[in-house]
Formats: sequence, structure tokens, C-alpha cells
Amino acid sequence: MRTLHNLVLAAVCAASSLTVQAQTTGGLNVLSDNHALYHLQQKHKFLLLPIEEKEENAHLRIIKNNQVVKELNCRLAIDKTDYSVPLKLDENQDSEILIDITFSNNRRSTGSIKDFVAWKELKTSDSFDTTNREKYRPAYHHTPLWGWMNDPNGMFYKDGVWHLYFQHNPYGSQWENMTWGHSTSKDLVHWTFEGDAIRPDALGTIFSGSAVVDKNNTAGFGNGAVVAMYTSAGASQMQSIAYSTDNGKTFTKHANNPVLTADIPDFRDPHMFWNEDIKAWNLILAAGQEMNIYSSKDLKHWTLESSFGHGYGNHDGVWECPDLMKLPVNGTGKEKWLLICNINPGGPFGGSATQYFVGSFDGHKFTCESKPETTKWMDYGKDHYATVTFDNAPDNRHVAIAWMSNWQYANQVPTMQFRSANSVPRDLGLFTDGGETYVSVVPSKELLALRGAKTGKPTEACELVINIKSQSKPTVITLSNDKHEQVVMTYNPKERTFSMDRAQSGNTAFSDMFKATTVAPTHGTISQLRVFIDKCSIEAFDATGKMAMTNLVFPTNPYDKLTVKGTARTVIYTLK
Repeated sequence: MRTLHNLVLAAVCAASSLTVQAQTTGGLNVLSDNHALYHLQQKHKFLLLPIEEKEENAHLRIIKNNQVVKELNCRLAIDKTDYSVPLKLDENQDSEILIDITFSNNRRSTGSIKDFVAWKELKTSDSFDTTNREKYRPAYHHTPLWGWMNDPNGMFYKDGVWHLYFQHNPYGSQWENMTWGHSTSKDLVHWTFEGDAIRPDALGTIFSGSAVVDKNNTAGFGNGAVVAMYTSAGASQMQSIAYSTDNGKTFTKHANNPVLTADIPDFRDPHMFWNEDIKAWNLILAAGQEMNIYSSKDLKHWTLESSFGHGYGNHDGVWECPDLMKLPVNGTGKEKWLLICNINPGGPFGGSATQYFVGSFDGHKFTCESKPETTKWMDYGKDHYATVTFDNAPDNRHVAIAWMSNWQYANQVPTMQFRSANSVPRDLGLFTDGGETYVSVVPSKELLALRGAKTGKPTEACELVINIKSQSKPTVITLSNDKHEQVVMTYNPKERTFSMDRAQSGNTAFSDMFKATTVAPTHGTISQLRVFIDKCSIEAFDATGKMAMTNLVFPTNPYDKLTVKGTARTVIYTLK
């Protein structure tokens, strides 16, 4: 299988070896215990920054001709180098660069700044090695080539290509320096990293947002232009836009940013969509513990229509990353509106999760059909957050992707070259049970193309299809390895629940909050389970969409044994 980490980063990398033209360069001036200047003669495309994860962030200002051209924070190595990350330099080579470095006051208390490992490891190069060095990097889930990733952003489909942007830290594998990374796919499975598309500026770092295909040139940027709206996160949070006329490869920021402001501390994550019912754009964004809804004719000027959320659902954390869409209700011929509301903390098993509301929307106001105290979760695992959908998806599909982690431990999971993956793509719909309407979640049809040969035992990248024959007693599914590590999944038809126990799944020591047993309602019987395994994750679905559960696992060795107790027939597909 062609995996993400083996793909060439054409826009950034000229080759995959650091050994070619890499050299230690520059001169150090120590100014104080926490302040240094590093003089660099630029001869190559990248400055390779040595990173030590246990250290606090240092602040770097890249200065050229007495002007600051870039600022960033990174955990510059003091005692040892865990890995390196590339800082792309100006195209003009053979020029002088000055790096102004301020270390945190919380750095190690012993040793002289002149002896820091960083000065020996700083190198310039024309290339950056993206060869995978992580045993837990997934085979068929999207991951960043390097660095940190959290929320998916700005997703859209255009001209046969799926575009996925994501919150990216190019300068380390923990949260910092928020930038929109960009990956593309023609099949929702194989992804090519296209580089960083929207970078921090004077208004702040680039938090989450959305992108739309402006087919009718309502914004005046051109027919079919891609318009992105994102949160500029500086001293305050405000909304800015940028547009692309090359199908999302590069963006030009709007000259009159920001386009939307408010005196609300948590004011972020705008999601735009064209509402054919009112022949105008709608926007939903998180405002504290409510969702503000706006309308616009041109994507630049927005009118506040209403707010939703006071007294509804779970309020144990901050509301984030909203989405709003019209969906058919299975078997009824009706349509209802789904409002996605991600929350952190407050999830059913601690930390972050995706809740949602179902109701009506007239372009101005969303009305929830359930009682205010009702809380509904899209996924009952611990590792499903920041769920949003692609704009302009074909065939009126609503394809969602989530961030596959949890803020309780996302910065501590046992990888370093990269952190975090996205969930498999999922198609959303609606169904009814007991007088309530719920969201249905099914793995996107594109995943079927991954199926290879049937095999007799699980592999580190496979799909289990479990056909349950009896509804009179529980079906217990156990994945295990020779290290006595295991994950136990139980379908209980009498209690109408599905559970997953990862307490003995492998490496759990990195966080006291990782061990867990997660439990989901099944909304009736399950006749077929689809379980996707990919090195460090397990995603379980009722084949009809009535239940979804996503959990990370970090086994010492891959699970290679499957035990099923109960009346069931199991097929295992390798995923090619």
C-alpha cells in the first residue's frame, strides 16, 4: 500500500536524505542566561531545528536585513536531540540571517547556554528526511508527514480531488504555531501532503475553520474560487478569510481582515456553507458555550441571525468546531438538520468528544427537536473529536472526518516524528429510534477498495467483518498478542450496548487517563460489525450506521490473535 509517509513532499522537499549538503553553520553570541543570537549564512533551503520534547518552548525570531521575517516557538534541544524539523528559508541564498532566540525561564536550571546541544545540531540542508521512523504510524489513515496535527479544517471536494487541511505545528510534535497543513486525495484513503497552505501573520496564528467552493463568484474572487474562513488567534480571537484561485494550493489573505469580531474570549472555528433554501451563505461558529449563526451574500459581510445552545446538551467544557447540514431521515422521506458541536472536556468517558443536535433550520434560527437535557454523541470512543464535513462533496454526500485523539493525552502519546491521525472517512445520515432522531455513521464506500485477500488472523492493518447470528447472548470479541495485551469488545443484545475495553491494550503508562472501557448504545440489534484496525487505532461500526466507537491503542506487538465467543461468523480482510 502506498502510505502517506512514503509520499514525496514535492512542494517542500527536494529529496529524502539529510546527508546531502547538510552542514553545521553559523556563529553564536550569548547575551544572557536565556537569550542568544545565532548568525547564519544561508546556503540551503532549510534550517534543521533540533528538538528536545521535555524542554519548554524557546521563541525564535528570524531576522533578515533588520526585519523580522518569521517568528515561531519550538522546544530547542538543550541536553539531547529527539528529532529535527525543517524551517523553510527564503529563496534568496547566500544571504545573512540572524536568529534571535529567547529561552523559557523554566528551562533546565544547570548548565551554560553556550553548551546547549542545539548549537552543535543546527544544520542547513536542501532536503528533509520524511522516511517513517514510527512503529505506530497508521497504514491507511491520514497523518502529517512530521509534526503535530489536531483539528481537520477547510475540507472540500473539487474536480475529483478531496482537500483536507488540518491544524499543524511544522516545528514540533506538540501543539504550537498553529498553521493550516494541506493534503489531497483522489480516493479518501491515499493522501499526498501538499505543504502548509495558510500561515500565521500579524493577526495571530491560524486556528480552525472551513473552506467553500464559491461557484457563482459571490465574493468576487472568481468563479469557482475556494474561500477559506479561519480564526486569527492573537490577543483576541477573530475571523479572517483567504481565497485560492488554484484549487486550494495557495491562498491570498483578504486585505480587509478580520471580517468578523466579537468581545467573546472563545470565538472561533467558523463553518460556512451555501444554503439553497435562502439562496445565501450561512455561518456557524463557536461563541463560548453557544453557537452563533450568521448569514451573508458575499462571504465578507456577515449578519448575526441567532444563537443556539443555552441550556441544551452537555456544557461541561468549551463548545468548538461546529457544523450544520440538512440530511435525509432513513426510511421516512423527510429531511432534518444536524448541528455538530464538539466539546472539550465533557465527553462521555472524559476529555473531548463530538455531541450533536437534530432539529429544524430556516436559515436564521436552529430549533432543536429534543428536550434540552438530552445529550447525543456521534462516537462513543475516547478518540473522536473536531468532527467536520467536506464542502461540495459529490452526490449530496456528507462525508465527515475527525481528529483521532483526546486532549487528555494527545501531547503524550508514544510517537515523536508525528502526532495524531484522522479517523477513517464516514458518511453521515439520520435514523429514528424510540421517538428520537439520531445520526447514522457508516464507513465511506471508498474504504471497500482497500480490501485485499482474506486472512486467517488479524494483522496490524486489517478489517474484521463479524456477522452476528444470535441475539440471545453476548458476543465477545478479543484481539490479543503474545505479550498478553488485549482489547475486548462486547456486544450485549439484551442491554443493547457495545463496549470496548482497552485497559490491557499495551502501552498505557503515558497517561493515567488512557485506560478505559467505553460503552455505546446500539439503538436496536446489531447483525454485522465492521472493525477497522490500523497499528494504533480500532474503529468499530454497526454496519447500518447505528453505532460508532473509535479508540487508540498502542500494543507492544501487533494483535495477531482473534477470539470470538458467541454465535458469529468472522471474515478478516487485509487492507492493501
